[in-house]
Amino acid sequence: MLGVAQELVEVHLRQGTMTPRTVSQFAWGLLAFCLTVLVFGAFVRASFSGDGCGAYWPTCGEGLIPTLDSKPKAVEFTHRAMGALQVLGCVLLFVLSRKVFGKVSPVTKAALIALGTAVVSAIIGAILVLAQWVTTDKSAGRAVTMPIHLVNNYILVASLVCAGYWAGGGKYRALRHQKQMASSFAWAFGSLFVLGATGAFSAMGKTAFQHELAPLKTFAERMWLHVGPEANPILRGGVIHPLIATSVGLLLFYVCASISKHRPSPEVKNWAKWTMGTYAGQMVLGLVNLFLSAPIPMQLSHLALAIANFTFLVLLGVTALGVDEAVEEARPLEEAKVEENELVGVARQDENFGRATWRDYVALTKPRVISLLLFTTVLAMFVAHHGAPPLWLILCVCIGGYAAAGAANTFNMVAERDLDNAMERTSHRPTVTNKVSKRSALQFAWALSVGSFALLWLSANFLSATLALCGLLCYVFVYTLWLKRRTWHNIVIGGAAGAFPPLVGYAAVTGGLSPMAWFLFALVFLWTPVHFWALAILIKDDYAKAGVPMLPVVKGDRVTVNQIGLYTILTSLVCVLPFFQSGAGPIYLVGSTALNLGLIVQTARLWRTVDRPHAKALFKYSMVYLALFFIVVALDQARYV
Repeated sequence: MLGVAQELVEVHLRQGTMTPRTVSQFAWGLLAFCLTVLVFGAFVRASFSGDGCGAYWPTCGEGLIPTLDSKPKAVEFTHRAMGALQVLGCVLLFVLSRKVFGKVSPVTKAALIALGTAVVSAIIGAILVLAQWVTTDKSAGRAVTMPIHLVNNYILVASLVCAGYWAGGGKYRALRHQKQMASSFAWAFGSLFVLGATGAFSAMGKTAFQHELAPLKTFAERMWLHVGPEANPILRGGVIHPLIATSVGLLLFYVCASISKHRPSPEVKNWAKWTMGTYAGQMVLGLVNLFLSAPIPMQLSHLALAIANFTFLVLLGVTALGVDEAVEEARPLEEAKVEENELVGVARQDENFGRATWRDYVALTKPRVISLLLFTTVLAMFVAHHGAPPLWLILCVCIGGYAAAGAANTFNMVAERDLDNAMERTSHRPTVTNKVSKRSALQFAWALSVGSFALLWLSANFLSATLALCGLLCYVFVYTLWLKRRTWHNIVIGGAAGAFPPLVGYAAVTGGLSPMAWFLFALVFLWTPVHFWALAILIKDDYAKAGVPMLPVVKGDRVTVNQIGLYTILTSLVCVLPFFQSGAGPIYLVGSTALNLGLIVQTARLWRTVDRPHAKALFKYSMVYLALFFIVVALDQARYV
């Protein structure tokens, strides 16, 4: 095949019809064809045509051109033919690129990767057919192979985009010269690979369990089949996909905004908008799929938009990495203030610069803050188990949960070094004094993140590990990097990160999330503004000095107290929910009523007299409130043992 392709290219070169523009056009055309092959492959799965040719490969059982006497056979054979043309096209692109651009050109390297991934895709297709991992098969082999298949196809798409862009005159700059930008894209692409893999896993569940899902009429029935105590691991894994999609969306939007800011060319901004827009559309289609039980046209549309979103991200990447660094323009006042704080921090460096002890690394994790999070995690495990879960599981979940929260706090300290330096109460943190360098802190945070995910997955389950990761991403990207410096609503939205620990604990025991688990999430979510704004009143001068738009700084104490009152009422009202689920008994009734009355009284006192002593009293009571509330729920649920 390579020999024939080379002869064909040689003829066109001698005729002068083969130019870089031709290579670019061929790459873009091949990309369009490959995208069609990917979507059609999803149709093969969704229409239960994967066994149309039986266990025969590469033939369809009757020679090279079979008799297409059934729809499944016609669909499967068409897909195989398209796959063969895809490999042939990648061979031609590689030979063409090598002749026009040379062996070491980035265009040729991208074409070689495209050829390799096209061959791997064909091999994976053969494995699925020969092993009969098709239609309603529920084997672990299929569950592993399908996500690998999709990620491999993503790499094929990326390599064709790169080949087309660079062959058409797009600039190429080595990643080693722009490590920070490359790191941002590594996060973005890595997250989309994970999202795509879980999406393939979820799609497999739609076909593998079609007979179980078809009789179910309501959304609640379908969800119970996915999250109920007897749910198959494949269906439970499918629930993880929308959870990851939310976290990945936050990360992707942050990366797009950051790239547009640092490389503000019109082309970069254009691709950033397309990337964010298609992802938002993909999320909408995903929700529609969820409620309509994913009919075939919706499945294909969802995948097509996902591939388009990935393609636009690749275009954003090659465009942004190819342009020169933007000349820094006049910066706003707050950026100048940040630089001033950085310089002050350098002047105040500790004498033991870079000589960190284990205590400094522990300080990065903010253990005092984590203690309450771990408490809610453990008590949620007691609630889920209706009693005491195994001690070894408690220890593993505590260590994994601490590592996840510690990683989030470490990333937070790195990102907010300038703010910590400006605030008196945080000016002695290791990242400010430089006892722990930025690089070391980031390495430590990465190690904690990976260790947390691995430990929770191995000791508990994949859902608990994913939920802990979602909480980490929410805290870092939503609260720290997106909201905290921009709006006083930061703690309302970003505070959701602190509500993930109960979900982690509950999922670690049951492998799923019941209405009781979501009640615990809602409780912490609504309690957080009451707790944090009481603290913000106490340290508002520090926030004002650092330029952080916390509510007491922006709107004043009276408005803050009014908001505290609103969330106190909401917190008390949400506590009624367990009664509607028949999940609350007399212990819960007495305990929750007493605790909520106490919260209302403390808030009323602060509302009547807005001062530091009353704010401090509410702050302290709010911590006691949450701890005792979880104890009450755990004791009440233990009566079901």
